[in-house]
Amino acid sequence: MLRWTVIFLIVAIVAAIFGFTGIAAGASQIAKILFFIFIVLFLLSLIRGNRSV
Repeated sequence: MLRWTVIFLIVAIVAAIFGFTGIAAGASQIAKILFFIFIVLFLLSLIRGNRSV
């Protein structure tokens, strides 16, 4: 998931360089959402851990 975040961030930067502000804004929003989902899932996996019963 972090890989997709980086890909959308790169797309947003390239689109902004070439002046496609609408595409840049959309790609950056997608990257931001994916990043927050990644952080939440990462924190849940840290809290849950790998506990054996």
